[in-house]
Amino acid sequence: MLEKLIIQKTLRVPAGTGPAGDGTPVARQLDVALLDVGFSASRALLEHIGTLAPAPAMDLAATVVSAVRELVGDHVQHNAYFIGFPHDVPDTIEFWTDRLRAAVRTGGGTLTDAQLRDVAASGGVNLLDLPAYGTYQHTFAELLAAHDDLITAAGDRVTLLRLGDTVDVEASRLYLALAESSTPHGEADLAILSELAVVCLDGAQPAEIPVRENRAVLNGIRLVLGRPLVGVDTTTDVLRLACQVSNGDASLMTPTRFRAFRRPERRMLLAALNEVVAASPAKLGDVVRYAERWKRLGERLHPHEYGQWPHAQEVFAVARGERRVRNLAGRAEEAFRAGDIGSAASVLSASPGLLLRSADRLLRLASAAERSAVVDTVSGALGSASGRVLLSLREHVDNRLTPASARMYASRSRNSWVGPDERPPLPAGLVAELSALLDAEVSARLPESQRRLVVDPAVLDVALPLSGKATEGGFAVLPRGSRASVSGDLLRFFTYWRQAARRTDYDLSLLLLDDEFHAAGQVSWTNYHHDEVVHSGDITEATNGATEFIDVPLTVGVPYVVPQVHIYAGESFDEVAESMFGYQTRTRDQAGAPFDPRTVRARSHLRGQGRVALPMVFARSEHGWQAVWLHLYLPGTPSFNRVEDNTFTTADRVRALMERRYLTVAYLVDRWRARAEVVTWDGRLPDEPVTFVGIEAPTGLPEGSDTYTLDRLSELIPQ
Repeated sequence: MLEKLIIQKTLRVPAGTGPAGDGTPVARQLDVALLDVGFSASRALLEHIGTLAPAPAMDLAATVVSAVRELVGDHVQHNAYFIGFPHDVPDTIEFWTDRLRAAVRTGGGTLTDAQLRDVAASGGVNLLDLPAYGTYQHTFAELLAAHDDLITAAGDRVTLLRLGDTVDVEASRLYLALAESSTPHGEADLAILSELAVVCLDGAQPAEIPVRENRAVLNGIRLVLGRPLVGVDTTTDVLRLACQVSNGDASLMTPTRFRAFRRPERRMLLAALNEVVAASPAKLGDVVRYAERWKRLGERLHPHEYGQWPHAQEVFAVARGERRVRNLAGRAEEAFRAGDIGSAASVLSASPGLLLRSADRLLRLASAAERSAVVDTVSGALGSASGRVLLSLREHVDNRLTPASARMYASRSRNSWVGPDERPPLPAGLVAELSALLDAEVSARLPESQRRLVVDPAVLDVALPLSGKATEGGFAVLPRGSRASVSGDLLRFFTYWRQAARRTDYDLSLLLLDDEFHAAGQVSWTNYHHDEVVHSGDITEATNGATEFIDVPLTVGVPYVVPQVHIYAGESFDEVAESMFGYQTRTRDQAGAPFDPRTVRARSHLRGQGRVALPMVFARSEHGWQAVWLHLYLPGTPSFNRVEDNTFTTADRVRALMERRYLTVAYLVDRWRARAEVVTWDGRLPDEPVTFVGIEAPTGLPEGSDTYTLDRLSELIPQ
């Protein structure tokens, strides 16, 4: 339902449009039901539901509760293998021995320890096939009955839901915000944008679509429905569009198997190509980079049948090598190979974004005599580049004073590789000069405001969302590199998965690292206990869904705690019907079932191409524990992945990320101080409208105030 999507994305509830009546009893029931899952309704929302007739009020309330339960992962049953978890979990060896005895016991007899060792040493026993192993031995209801009720604590999460406009207005607002975003979206938000593009096709359209993948999504809908395309100004835009409507990768990171196109679709694609090349023949240079894909697309579009569009036919002639076109990147590469760095910078200056992305290489290779000219060229391009590119370069140069202990490469699909950093550092004076130039340009693009900027300190450590590709969808999920304070006495990690077609075994595991990022222990299905850290037991198939938990007391004696999810067998993260990871925080005396939505601090989807997921790391400092988002995947092996086999690769990635300096909201706030009055949120409501920046907006801000919370942080990034 569209209403549910809006609630989950914005935490605003679209106003109901049903007949008026007395829905007050429904409003009271909703208030209680929301508190049970860690949410509350604003006064305006409860009053609105109270004005509806009972039937539409109940429909709206049911939608709200269903939406927020899905958001925090409470829409499924989270059972645990050991019914008493986190108590009564046996020692691992004791448990295996018990299962082995059950497997070889005959006629109700027993085996001696010597006989048991002989059986195990024979090598004929598959431990994972032992009786009662890997499947629940009790129902979810029995699990709940075995646990006392959760004792509420002051630190439990309560997330506020607000009343929005009608569903049409809210859908249009969200559609425009996603379409006009200056940062690329992740898979979850692209799916939302696609759905909204259908609903909002005849409504207000974005004035500008800066991100080309967003254009591909919107144009994909328009192509299928026969509407005019928008914003197509490069040949690559047409290729992205063809990939999008073929259910392929519009980012062009991976090849796409193109579908057959209807004749009207072929005409629209070829006409768009013809118009782009006719207006700027130099854009044929972009074709070479994706020549093989253009050739495959040509097999589907049959350009030779459409003589009225000769410029479109030139695209495929270039792809086939029948016509040679030098592109900008190729000319720059020739200058690099010739050692003429000044000429390379001059060539790249025709594309400010490409120039700034190449700035490090230019400055590293430039001689002392060339460096000043290169800096001038880079400086001259700052005003023409997007704000996202400026901020990316600013973050980059901030990490180039010294070589990194390990250089991590993270792709758009969140796969990661680590290698040595062999680049020589940039001189400190050069870094300072570039940083000052970038700071000045970013500051100049921030809007001046007569309102005070009120900033919640909790948002200052959130990394700027320069790309949604580095983030999963879910609840309270932050961009890679973001830090959030952790309270309570213990962490409880959980992962849930439900297989689609074949037996699938996911394993929640935990790696403990010391100050030097060396392994200091692990907890997994092969080791249920390490000090006070405890595993809930191994589930080896998930026809109806399965959950594994790990409890970590915050008194644990290591500075880094790294939860991870391994695919031991079966379907990938992209193939399963559903998969998620999250964490809860609790006090020691709260009791309760293993999963309680009120204690969930964050829940993310698991949708990646690797076989090992590294969602986040928990780090301890002098200020307490912090959750640091990773959003990374390791390739792993096709099956049998275990924490013991990925110790070094995991530690390398954690170290690389923890040592990297990310640009955070604090950076933008510091730039804003010269253009507006900036104050720190202290819990007191202002007397006049303000611009509020925080994780969540407080209740009772003066009318006319503007708020930037997690769902809108990307809007802070200057154009």
